[in-house]
Amino acid sequence: MQPVAQRPVFEGFQHTWLVPLFYVVAFLAIGVFLYGVIRRILRYRAGRHQPVVPDWPKRLVKAFIEVLSSRKIGRRDPYTGIAHGFVFWAFGFLFLGTCIIALDHDVLGLIAPSLEFWKGDFFLGFSVVMDVSAVLFLVGLGMLIVRRGFFAVARLNYARVDGKPDDRGGYRKEDWWFLLQLFVLGLTGVFLEALRLLHDRPWFEGYSPVGLAVANGLAALGMTPSAAMTWHFWTWWFHAFLALTFIAYLPYAKSVHMLSSWANLVVRDGKAAIVLPPPASDAAMGLSLTPAAEDMTWKELLHLDACTKCGRCHDVCPARNSGAPLSPRDLILDLREAVSGFHGMKRPQTGGSKLPDGSEMPDISLREVASTAESTALISADVLWSCTTCRACVETCPVGIEHVPMIVQMRRTLIDEGTMDNNLSGTLMNFARKGNSFGQSERNRPKWVKEAKVPVKDARKEEVEYLWFVGDFASYDPRAQKVTQALARILTAAGVDFGILYEAERNAGNDVRRVGEEGLFETLAEKNIKAIQSAKFKRVLTTDPHSYNAIKNEYPALGLEVEIEHYTELLNRLAQQNRLPVKHPQDVKVTYHDPCYLGRYNRVFDPPRNLIEHVGATLVEMPRNRENSFCCGAGGGRIWMGDTLYPKKPAENRIHEAKALDGVSHFIVACPKDLAMYSDAVKTAGYEGQMEVSDLIFLVEKAMGLENYGTEEILV
Repeated sequence: MQPVAQRPVFEGFQHTWLVPLFYVVAFLAIGVFLYGVIRRILRYRAGRHQPVVPDWPKRLVKAFIEVLSSRKIGRRDPYTGIAHGFVFWAFGFLFLGTCIIALDHDVLGLIAPSLEFWKGDFFLGFSVVMDVSAVLFLVGLGMLIVRRGFFAVARLNYARVDGKPDDRGGYRKEDWWFLLQLFVLGLTGVFLEALRLLHDRPWFEGYSPVGLAVANGLAALGMTPSAAMTWHFWTWWFHAFLALTFIAYLPYAKSVHMLSSWANLVVRDGKAAIVLPPPASDAAMGLSLTPAAEDMTWKELLHLDACTKCGRCHDVCPARNSGAPLSPRDLILDLREAVSGFHGMKRPQTGGSKLPDGSEMPDISLREVASTAESTALISADVLWSCTTCRACVETCPVGIEHVPMIVQMRRTLIDEGTMDNNLSGTLMNFARKGNSFGQSERNRPKWVKEAKVPVKDARKEEVEYLWFVGDFASYDPRAQKVTQALARILTAAGVDFGILYEAERNAGNDVRRVGEEGLFETLAEKNIKAIQSAKFKRVLTTDPHSYNAIKNEYPALGLEVEIEHYTELLNRLAQQNRLPVKHPQDVKVTYHDPCYLGRYNRVFDPPRNLIEHVGATLVEMPRNRENSFCCGAGGGRIWMGDTLYPKKPAENRIHEAKALDGVSHFIVACPKDLAMYSDAVKTAGYEGQMEVSDLIFLVEKAMGLENYGTEEILV
């Protein structure tokens, strides 16, 4: 009869005092770990109050599933997703195995020996799982080491884009230490098993196939069983030292993300940046550009700890891709260093950085405005004004960091100081005086109605089904006015009962708020809410995704809750009801640009594509589409600012991407700001006459054969 499968925990310990020595060292390591955790918790408590998120059980389960699936890590980067999955799952099983041994030996072995279970069939299954986990752990870490050492992934080199000296060498060393420490830890674990098998040769050695293979290899090289036991002793202590060092150091280094990222996923806001919080009553208007822990909320401090420095936000940021001085990753790391007291507060130096294509970036300082406050700031005003608030960083972050709200909070400080671009200053003055960015009289807002050649009701005087909130660009910009007129004709032909607010409408304030002008946003919103509430309607319609976001997501907190649709949603439904008959199918190849505030912010992806199919056009998707769409560069107030921060324009980047598609002749948009940005970009990119920028409304109008569509078409 075969003996019960099991093995002693402290095999080969010839001196009994070595066992208590191990426990002393282990408890010291755990003490250092707990001290680090407590220190971080105290720092969170030093932060400003923020209401605790609701639905804790639901959030915990959701975060747990997301962590287990590694969904966001593998999205757009399957190699890293597979490698991280191997490491994560294998580490989890190996850690669980260690806990099982501790429970069986240190708890049950002391208080209830009869309940010990780490033996027999359980032990055999345990051996197989641990063996396989060790291999997957090493394979995953090996893949990550190769990627970091040989793939030349740009975002992993921490090259700065803000003109500051490169002070991130410590991060690079820390990343390598983290990977190599884990790899050696896993490797010594495999050798421990092999050395034990070589010495003991138990009957169940086949249940550790990897350990057995290594043991046979060592035997073939001439290692004897007695030598194996000697090597086992010293390898055991080296392995234990590495493991306990890892535990002790975990709250102080990169590895802290193993705790903080999961916690951050629990408390993250699914509407981060979609709905901006007002300034806190217990703080200044905005966030300091050189913050201390007490200036930030506990949740923001948790964001900083959760960052894994993966650089995904750095990769997708349109500002960084266009040579502007903003990298969301660098911003988070700078803030982390500030609240940790690790950063020397020196004036950022401009110039000398590299663009993504390797060319030099020119001097990018704010030439128009000098600020004494910024001279000692850790975060440069240039960095903050570079943001388009496109939300790509928030969307791609695998650990749920909310970059945009923090940027807006710091912009509020800049607005309060008057540190801004002259063009932006003038535009904000236009909003304050005229209620629109163009500085035109409110009486000019409905002038487009005359050339629409269809009746447009005044919703303040007549009840309508749809209250059309037109928006600034769609009302005042000559190019966008033609789109507005075309939509009025389409709605009329489809029998839609609609009206507008005429001169009572103001800018919705979406980008005003994201600039940081909270008071002006509230003023604009209050006037709009009053005007909207004075009308009788069933739903609100808008052609402007920026207005759509403000009315749908931010006005409810100010007392207005209405059902709102973007025109693509309404036209898609009308097409399904056969109310948009196609008389002239559009046999052209087109590509479609997802506007940030329609797509990434509000998940309206399919209606525009359905309409393109409805009119008979062939859609060719750009590589970056839907939630991964690339910003045109207009959002967050950037459309009102000068170009000094942007050596290259994001809109040109996007046009180059579209031009590379086979046979595409039309670049389709569904946002008035996109129409303006891309119409200009086609010219400056050198594709005038080769690429037609058109709003989706024009395709629908052509397909329906409506009168006057040809004479008003936009061709560039």
